[in-house]
Amino acid sequence: MNKAWWKEAVVYQIYPRSFMDGNGDGIGDLKGITSRLDYLQTLGVDVVWLSPVYKSPNDDNGYDISDYQDIMDEFGTMDDFDEMLREAHRRGIRIVMDLVVNHTSDEHRWFVESRKSRENPYRDYYIWKNPKEDGSAPNNWGACFGGSAWEYDEATNMYYLHLFSKKQPDLNWENAQVRKEVFDMMTWWCDKGIDGFRMDVISMISKTPEMPDGPVGDQGYGDFGPYSIHGPHVHDYLKEMNQKVLSKYDLMTVGETAGVTVEEAKRYSGEDGHELNMVFQFEHVESDGKYGKWSDQRIPLSFLKENLSKWQTELYGNAWNSLYWDNHDQPRAVSRFGDDRAEYREVSAKMLGTLLHMMQGTPYIYQGEELGMTNYPFQSKADFRDIESIHAYEDWVESGKVEHEDFWPCLLNKSRDNARTPVQWDDTKNAGFTQGNPWIQVNPNYTDINAKAELENPDSVFYYYQKLIKLRKEYPVIVYGKYELQLADDENIFAYTRTLDDQRIFVVCNYNQSRCNIQIPSEFSKAECLIANYERKCYEGTLELKPYEAFVLYHK
Repeated sequence: MNKAWWKEAVVYQIYPRSFMDGNGDGIGDLKGITSRLDYLQTLGVDVVWLSPVYKSPNDDNGYDISDYQDIMDEFGTMDDFDEMLREAHRRGIRIVMDLVVNHTSDEHRWFVESRKSRENPYRDYYIWKNPKEDGSAPNNWGACFGGSAWEYDEATNMYYLHLFSKKQPDLNWENAQVRKEVFDMMTWWCDKGIDGFRMDVISMISKTPEMPDGPVGDQGYGDFGPYSIHGPHVHDYLKEMNQKVLSKYDLMTVGETAGVTVEEAKRYSGEDGHELNMVFQFEHVESDGKYGKWSDQRIPLSFLKENLSKWQTELYGNAWNSLYWDNHDQPRAVSRFGDDRAEYREVSAKMLGTLLHMMQGTPYIYQGEELGMTNYPFQSKADFRDIESIHAYEDWVESGKVEHEDFWPCLLNKSRDNARTPVQWDDTKNAGFTQGNPWIQVNPNYTDINAKAELENPDSVFYYYQKLIKLRKEYPVIVYGKYELQLADDENIFAYTRTLDDQRIFVVCNYNQSRCNIQIPSEFSKAECLIANYERKCYEGTLELKPYEAFVLYHK
């Protein structure tokens, strides 16, 4: 297996709008990020993945970009960005930018030109189709945020494709000039000194030319997935991107690849490939709910074991894993996979960190995860800011399909806004995030859960994550060791070994509140305990595990 700095790194994702407000307007910004770099250095992370900071009208919180080479007014200026980049590099922290090039904003100058006429030079930068004979959309595809994936444009009597919001028209990657524009923009950022790209929905950039109707789902629209995900030329486009941009710099690249299989992941990020370093797969966070993605159920251990173990074993030596519990599109990890009740929040947060960070792959920490931040107690639809959550409530409840009482717990459990409440820095007003009026509510538990309190407590979730990061740098087996699942049928314990030459670790995690027993293998009877979320003097023989107990044993 090839060694690389990004395999040995730990990544911290910043959602700028909610990280730290530097100017008191209630919105996180670049100066706010710069002011907290010492905190990230103390935590020990190597890389910051920065969610979009480009110019945007904010229909989808920055994932609708109107200018790729300028900064959103609310976030500051390009000078602020350059200062943040310098200060991060001075602390040994690399910066990975979000690359959103499946679509642009409808306010991007390319689209403003494209919709002027059928003959406009920018017309073919986007995907335009004629109506059917009855004037309806070209096919039955539904958009990710609800409604049709096609928007009618009266000026030219045609429809444009938008797999997300109608203000996010899809780019036409079949047009070589579009690819050149994108590659030139990426080169501009690389020359500025950034350290890589996280590529938003990159598996969707190639569409099947025929664009047939898709199978109809719960919302009455067709599924575009079979014709727009892992499309016919996606690997050609990424190889071209690698050749013309990525291969010329020492970068970290990760693709968001919805619907990816293990075999497909090897094509995107194979050890001997020429596309990306790694991909995000979503199988472990996308178990089917009662209403599409919406569910109020905790993901069962049996499902996690089977899924995560599959990726660990089948990618080993072939491609590289991305390890994560949550991000800006997922609810808080401790609320979803752990137990956010006061009695168990800290130990279950530490258990989840142990389970993930000891696996093979590059770990991603989402802002606030290192504090054990929890989901927000939303009270009404008016509390939400996320376009997906608002549309879901309208589609399911206000349309009359289901009752509010049935759908509401599912929305509370899975809404993306859970991850977007401000980082809880201290117990002062607005959790120290802003002196102004925050753009989204601060979780009321900030008086108990905040960075200041955790930094003053040597047994906190923060310092546990700090230790997990340090261990990866000290023990090569954690980065490069081979994974093997243990106790596959146990309903409470997630246990596995990692092996590299003569180094072995044994990872034990009680995924549940119930106490249970485990027999420690004889080969680990005299092993060193590297990390544990409970104090325990003996790790030999049969042990009774406490609720959410986790530890890692090492021998050489």
